[in-house]
Amino acid sequence: MDWLEALILGVTQGLTEFLPISSTGHLYLGRHLFGLDEAGMFLDTMLHLGTLLAVLAIYRRELVQVLRRPFGRLSLLLAAGTIPTAIIGLTFKDFFEEVSRTGATIGWEFLATGLILWISDSLKDEGTKQLDQISYLDAFIIGTFQGAAILPAISRSGLTIAAALYRRIDKGTAAYFSFFLSVPAIAGGFILQTGELFSGESEGVPLSSLLLATAMSAFFGYLAVRWMVNLLKKGSLKGFAVYVWMLGIIVLTLQFTGIF
Repeated sequence: MDWLEALILGVTQGLTEFLPISSTGHLYLGRHLFGLDEAGMFLDTMLHLGTLLAVLAIYRRELVQVLRRPFGRLSLLLAAGTIPTAIIGLTFKDFFEEVSRTGATIGWEFLATGLILWISDSLKDEGTKQLDQISYLDAFIIGTFQGAAILPAISRSGLTIAAALYRRIDKGTAAYFSFFLSVPAIAGGFILQTGELFSGESEGVPLSSLLLATAMSAFFGYLAVRWMVNLLKKGSLKGFAVYVWMLGIIVLTLQFTGIF
């Protein structure tokens, strides 16, 4: 991986982790395009470390509150949303890894993400719930949707925001809570994957390129979170839906013709 590939993959991860268009799906396409399939989970792990650093920087005050008050309401909401994600992820870990490895269904997953975004944005009654009005059931349902997003081209942020909107949570708050809930999800995935750091699969990935990719992931992830929260307060998800539909059709066409 040279510096230009590192730059592109880092920017891609940083933006797509928090935009509702699937970071894992885009990384799969990027690695395949650059011939970096052998880097696999090792490279993805380091790129996710970058976005983890970004979200830690943004939610540092909330995380300090969680640490200081482990049984406070915010902490319990975080736990209620994380538990179903962890159960789904650990139960179906092998299945998700196999699907991610082959990428056979990635085009259909992009199409499904677009459909979910379009439907959630078309809800007639906009939600009004603020952060202090989110219930534990709300958090549990959003966390369940997050668990389903372990499939490679199903957007984690897209599904969690959609679930929050379905639960009549205000758009800005939906994005805010979605990204806050990503902290244990990304951190847990990183911890589970760190074993690969010592497996020798880092061969062919220069340290300088890896550090550049991680730094770009952190920087653009920070920008994406800030931008997305503001966008949802007065914007729409339908543009993202159209984008992933187009991407899904392109991927399916390339797979059908044997090019991809």
